[in-house]
Parts: sequence; C-alpha cells; structure tokens
Amino acid sequence: MKDEDNKITILIVDDSDIIRYSLKNFFSDYEIEVITSHDGLDGIQKVVEYKPALIFLDLMMPNFDGVKMLQVIKVLDGHKSVPVIVISGNTNRSNVLAAIEAGAERVISKPLKKEIIIKNINELLGEDFLAKLKKKKMFSSSEKDDIRKQLSLMFLKSFPAKRETIINGLRKNDKEAIRIVAHEIRGAGGAIGYPKLSVLCGVIEDQVSGTNINWEQIKLMCDQIFTFVEEIEESNSFIEE
Repeated sequence: MKDEDNKITILIVDDSDIIRYSLKNFFSDYEIEVITSHDGLDGIQKVVEYKPALIFLDLMMPNFDGVKMLQVIKVLDGHKSVPVIVISGNTNRSNVLAAIEAGAERVISKPLKKEIIIKNINELLGEDFLAKLKKKKMFSSSEKDDIRKQLSLMFLKSFPAKRETIINGLRKNDKEAIRIVAHEIRGAGGAIGYPKLSVLCGVIEDQVSGTNINWEQIKLMCDQIFTFVEEIEESNSFIEE
C-alpha cells in the first residue's frame, strides 16, 4: 500500500539472503518500500502489519513453506486480494499447480530476470506501473559491480555449511538433503553472476527428485559445484570482510 511518502509497499518472503538482497536492490531504483521476511509464518505477520500491494514468495522454505503461507493469506479478510508472485528454483508442473491452486497469481523461475519481474508486476498492478513511479538515481557500472561482489561474498560465507551438507548427503545417499542444498544454490547462482551454477543445480535437483538416482553422476555434478565455488572464491579473493 502507499504510505505517507506516497510509496508502494512490496513484501519479499524467501529464506535466501541473496534473493532477498537482490530483489531489494532491484526495487531501490523506484519509490517503493521493500519489506523482507525469511519464512512463511513471519511473512504472514508482515502481510497483516504492512498491507503490501504485492508479495514475492518463495515456495521452498523450512518450517512454514510458501504454499502454506499462500493458503493462509488467501483467506484473511483485507489481505486475500493481494497479488502474489511465486518465485521458485523448481517450476515443474506439480509445483506450479500447487502454487496456483493455493492462490498465486504468477509463478516465475529462479534465477530471476529483470525483464520478467517488470512484465509480471505491470500485468498485475497496471500497465507501465513501475515506469510511473519516480525513479531514484540509477546505479553506475562500478556500483553494480560492487553489489555483485557483495552478493558473492554473502554466498561464499554461507557455502561451507552447504558444502558439509552435500558431503554428508552423498555419504548417506540422502536425496532430500542434496535436493534442498541444490535448490538454495540454484536460486543464488544467477544473482552472483554464475548462471551455469544455477543450471547445474537444477539438473541435480531434478535428478534427486526422481526414483532411479545415479549417485555416481550426482557426485560428479556436486564436484562441479565445488569447482564453480572455487572459481568464485578466486575471483573475489580481494574482497575484504
């Protein structure tokens, strides 16, 4: 909704720090107030408190996922009409159907693309909706590079725990652990400038979601993830904490 400064409020609900940061950075070019949340339960509280004009919602989150949050807000008086754009690293048919049945107006895949975000917002909130908002100063090339470096640093700080989960998952043939980590990395790959990492994790996620799992192949692809991350570490070795 609009506040006293004539801003539009948008809520972003995603357990990925990188996705929340990326979307918040995208909206910083507009007179938009961005509220973020890391899980579905907190997201519901933010909906009631801030009455957003639009919600970006991840499907896969621990504890209280996106589908459950959708089901709740779509029966809340005064909030059920708020349009929801689901963002997911796994937009297969079952996930899309689950999101639409729960009340989502749109489902878009990660990694997120600027033109797709703009298109969906304008379709839901009115033609050229974003263009009509007063823009702030656009980021320079050097500022955009700095933002990407910071996103990479955030990713690198969180990766050791993910690496350990992958190693333990491979040791135990724990397909759910591998799927969750692959999903998380898949969403972050594009934001940090490594779309090939997103593609690789998408393949892993799809394969461990099936029944006939080739664990040798999964291990080889996980090794590729580690190689990608080593490249990211090398390219960001000059960044100070």
